[in-house]
Order: sequence, then structure tokens, then C-alpha cells
Amino acid sequence: MRNSSKSKKILALFLVLVLGFAIFLAVMLYTAIHDRDIPSIFSEETSKAQRGSIISSDGFHIATTQKLYKAVVNTRNIDSNKTELFVQLFSIYSGIDPADIRQRLLTRKGSVTLSYHISPKEAMYLKTLAFELRRLGVFIEYTNRNGDRILQGLTILESGEAREYPYGKLMSPFLGYPRKIEEEGYTRVYGIKGLEKFFDEELNPQQNKAQKAMRDVNGYLILNKQSDTKQQINGLTVKLNIPIALQGRVEAITDRIKEKLQADEIIATVMDSKSGKILALASSNRFDPSHIRREDYPSLNANAIEYSYEPGSVIKPVIFALLLERHLINPYDMVNGHGGRYQMGRKVIVDEHKFDMISAENVIVYSSNIGIAQLAQKLSGAQFTEGLRQFGFTHFSGVDLPYEKRGSIPSSAQLNNYLYKAITSYGYGMRANAMQLVKAFNVFNNGGKIVNPMVVDSLIDDNGRIIPMQTQPPIQVISPATAQQMKRILIKTVVEGTGTSAKTPGLEVGGKTGTAHIAKNGAYVNSYHTSFIGFANDTKHRYTIGVTVINPRTVYFASITAVPVFKGIVDMMIEEKFLKPDPAAVAAAAAAKDETPVHH
Repeated sequence: MRNSSKSKKILALFLVLVLGFAIFLAVMLYTAIHDRDIPSIFSEETSKAQRGSIISSDGFHIATTQKLYKAVVNTRNIDSNKTELFVQLFSIYSGIDPADIRQRLLTRKGSVTLSYHISPKEAMYLKTLAFELRRLGVFIEYTNRNGDRILQGLTILESGEAREYPYGKLMSPFLGYPRKIEEEGYTRVYGIKGLEKFFDEELNPQQNKAQKAMRDVNGYLILNKQSDTKQQINGLTVKLNIPIALQGRVEAITDRIKEKLQADEIIATVMDSKSGKILALASSNRFDPSHIRREDYPSLNANAIEYSYEPGSVIKPVIFALLLERHLINPYDMVNGHGGRYQMGRKVIVDEHKFDMISAENVIVYSSNIGIAQLAQKLSGAQFTEGLRQFGFTHFSGVDLPYEKRGSIPSSAQLNNYLYKAITSYGYGMRANAMQLVKAFNVFNNGGKIVNPMVVDSLIDDNGRIIPMQTQPPIQVISPATAQQMKRILIKTVVEGTGTSAKTPGLEVGGKTGTAHIAKNGAYVNSYHTSFIGFANDTKHRYTIGVTVINPRTVYFASITAVPVFKGIVDMMIEEKFLKPDPAAVAAAAAAKDETPVHH
């Protein structure tokens, strides 16, 4: 009996084990056959690459990109008894007013975006907050219609990028500005004007970061041979030739004198004469690229290259150089000044300074329209046209900025006509931009060689690798001897001619003034462009400096509008140690000034 009872128990236990094993096999078979929701073995994390920065030559960040994040919460996950705790903590971490948070939570049930403009620092804090809120039980699971249990809580996601300009209006308008474009729910920034446009491809991010790997129990990715990783490659950094202090001080000079002259705009350029590097490119009309207002619209163009005009008398040295180069004149040839009024065909040419006879070089020194009009007749139309083109007119200046206006000159056939030659020789009947004029004048301060102006020095990648900008080799436009003669004449113009206000003891300073009527609707009106293009050199440094004043209203002569801007820039460059006057010459000039008798 006992054995029979024991056998039954063993049989029953065996049957239970068999049944359990059969159920296990059935479950395994069902799981293998049917679709199921299981956690992925591999998990993926992505991060968007960023647009590159623009930095000054001395390392200050002029334009940067900041990532923006959005904070999303599932309202169904918030414990109704702890809603106010969530509101207060989120407000502390995000800086958003609690009333705004409450209002947004009431907009709908489910996923609600609390902010689209979370900074990277705030995003880091909010991610920590999301973890703590789960730990504190502020977020609870809920069951959806399909019977799935959901726990999402607070999620921080990348939403886009914002372009920031820490120095506000500095370096605009040539710095340019961007626009925002939505790409699959992510806000990207693209350049529209200025450097932001010209270097848009280089600044744009190259590759987003992506990591696909297994997670450990804490949710962190395990990076090993089985993981798949794509490195984040941000856009290149654009490094300028322009130091921030010099640029800022040149802008301040243009601002101050614009207000004094009640001018429409003042444009100033400082270029290293040998290399072509632009050390300052300033306009009195600037804007903050982060906050462009309707009243800023007229200032959005970089008028140093996007505005062309009849240059007036600053073109005379170029014509004179063409004559010297072809040995068509001698600086000491005598020219008839006709007493300041000269009838050439149907055109009456007038000079501000009246002369009877004047040396050829003094035609430049005292800016005689009558003199240059007669001298220009020695050039053929082809020589005239080809010469202007060799000096860069009608060509892009080569500066690394977009939307340049090349200007225009009369054709060779037109310049075979004596009136066209005369009018063009003193800067009418042709158009040029301020950068082209600086590039042309630089030939005189660079041994007769023409170089392209360059705003940008190099590009820098994430690893610190420096990619220098490609530059065009200098081209010999006129002989060194002709350049030296022109340099001497331009120095004489500052010493005793129309540019005397630019004199600076201890430095080699030369240049030429220009004043030209502005044409509107096909007729010249009582407003002017005034210019002074010149150079300032010490024993080690050579700089070409150009100033253009658009429509000064209080007074219109270049000698008292453009020249003071030039002089202010030179004095400031001495203070900033870009130029070092010869101490002996400075002392001699001071002594001579003290000895000059004062007339009462």
C-alpha cells in the first residue's frame, strides 16, 4: 500500500513537471512566432554638428553658434498631486515664469512643449531635473488605449541653433547676417550677406555625431568593437585679418565725423600694402545681425564693394601713372592752366585753384582738372582703357565678400574722343567702388605691384588645423621707378597740396583728394562724394588707407571731410602701435613749430 501511494506521488510530480515544461515550450514557441515589443539590443544617440565661428585676428569670437533645445513633457505622466512641485522646479531650472508653465500645461493632454529656446547649460540642468523628478515620483506611469504602460515624463531634445554676435554692431555690414531654415523640425542657420554668405559652405556643419551601441544597466552606451560611431564634424572657423580694437576704433572715428558732417555714410579701409590684408573695413552705417530692424534695411549692404560711384579727382594719379609709364610726359613738363577756366569743345572745364602755367606733377598736387584733361589727350583710347583695367577697374577687386559691383569705364572707341578722355581723366564718366580705389592706389605704395585685398586670413578645423587662404600672386602693373615717382608726388600733395591736413611728423604720408557731384535721375545735383586715398608708412610698416564720404551736408570739400577721417585713423594707428613715427623727425617738427612766429 505504501509503495503504491509513493508511486502515485512520484507520477503526479512527474506529470506536473511535464506539464510545466510543455507550457514553457508553448510560451517560447508563441514568442518566437508572434511579433513582440522588446527593448532593442542596440540603442542610438545623435547630436547635431554646429556652424563654425568667425573670429578676429586676435582671437575674439565675432559670430558664434549656440545650440537650442526644447523641453517636452507628457502631462499624463505628471502626478496630479505633484503638479505644482513640477511647475516650481521647472521654473527654477529654466528661468520661465511659473504662470507661463501652468498655462502651457493646460493647453492639452499629452505631449506639451514648454520651451523651444533652452540654452545648452539650461538643457544640462533640465536633464538632471528630469531624472530627479522620476526619482521623487512626480512622474507616474499611465496605460494607453492599447494597454501599454507609458512613462515619458520630461524630455530635452535638440531643436535648432541660433547665431550670436557678442559684439553687436561691430564689423557690420561686411560681417553679414544669416537666416533660419527649418529642416525636419530642426532650425538651421544659413548666410545671406557678407562673410556669412561668402563662407557659407565652409561655415556649415559637415557631419552630425551618431553613436549606435549596447546600453548598460544605467542606460549608458557601451562603446566597443561592436558599436558604430560617426564623429561630429562642425563647420570651419573663419579667422579674419582684422584685430578687434583697430576695427572698433576706426568705426568710432567714422561715427563721430559722420555726425559732424551730417553725411549719409562714411566708409574707411585700412590695408597692409604688401600682403593686401585688410586690417579694418569700417562703415558708419551698421546694424546688429541678431536684431535687424526695419530702419536697418538701408545699412545691410557692404557699400565698400556694393556701391559704385564716379570717383572724381582720386582717379588723376592713376591717369598720371599711365602717362609716366609710357614716357608720354615728364613730371616737370609745363602745362597751361588757362587761368582756371578752359573751353574744350562744347565743355567748359573749371579749376578751384587758378593757374596760368603749372608743372605736370603739380597738376596732381593741386588737383587741376584743366591740367589732367590736357595731359590725358596723349593716351590713345586703347591705352586709356587697358591702363584702367590693369589697375583693377571693371574687374572684381578679389576681396572675399559677395555681391561686389564692378563699376564701368568708357569703351576704347569712346576714349578716342577728346571729351571722353578729358572727363574720365578727372573721375567722371566712369564708376568704381571704394575697395577698387584702395587696391589701385596700393600699387603706388607697393613698388608698382597690384595685390588682391583679403579680409580673411585662414580657416581652422575642429582639430586646430590651419588652412591658409589662397592668394593671387602680385602682378607688376607699373615699373618700380614709376611707382616711386608717383609716391613722391603723392607725398608732395600732402606736404603742400590739397592733402596738407593729413601731415603726420615722423611718418611717410601721401595721398590724393577727390570731390565729385552725385548724379540722380541722369543729372548732377548739389550733393557730393568726397574721398581721400593714400598711405602711411614707417620704417617697417606700409599701409594704404581709403576714405569715402557719401553726401556730406555741412561742407563738401574732400580736404575738410575725407582727409580728417584719414588723419584720425593714422593718429589712432600710432596709439595702437601699428605705426611708429621716427622720433628724430617728430622732435624736429615740434622744434620748428615752436620757432614759428605767431602773428597777432
